[in-house]
Amino acid sequence: MTPQELAAKVGETIGTSEWAEMSQERINQFAEATGDHQFIHVNEEMAKMTPFGGTIAHGFLTLSMIPYLGAQGGAPRIDGVKMGVNYGGNKTRFIAPVRAGKRIRGHWKLTEMVEKRPGQWQQTCEITIEIEGEEKPALMCEWITQYFV
Repeated sequence: MTPQELAAKVGETIGTSEWAEMSQERINQFAEATGDHQFIHVNEEMAKMTPFGGTIAHGFLTLSMIPYLGAQGGAPRIDGVKMGVNYGGNKTRFIAPVRAGKRIRGHWKLTEMVEKRPGQWQQTCEITIEIEGEEKPALMCEWITQYFV
């Protein structure tokens, strides 16, 4: 779809991703990459004694899954895009923990799509990351991406 066609969908849900597992291996790899080895993420025995009942994903790991989930059907493909870059986020809230082994998926609602200059579009979406079988989402945020066509 063209950027103009997408802009006509402001206010609509524009995509829902496939499910992705939040495995302990993924959590451990994120801990290694970031240096955040807090026991609630990586020590299964100690984490069992917390209110979580086991290890949980880092909130920032869940947030960093946005590009992956977008590529898995969350964000529609825009015709002619040469590149897309993250511009930032607003109103990010980590609402519920994602326990190791749970599956998550993202829902994208388009709130703004504007051409900032010829060939450069800025998209703002409300993104909700759902946890399979849970009432509360893992996170909600307003995410801004710039596309160059």
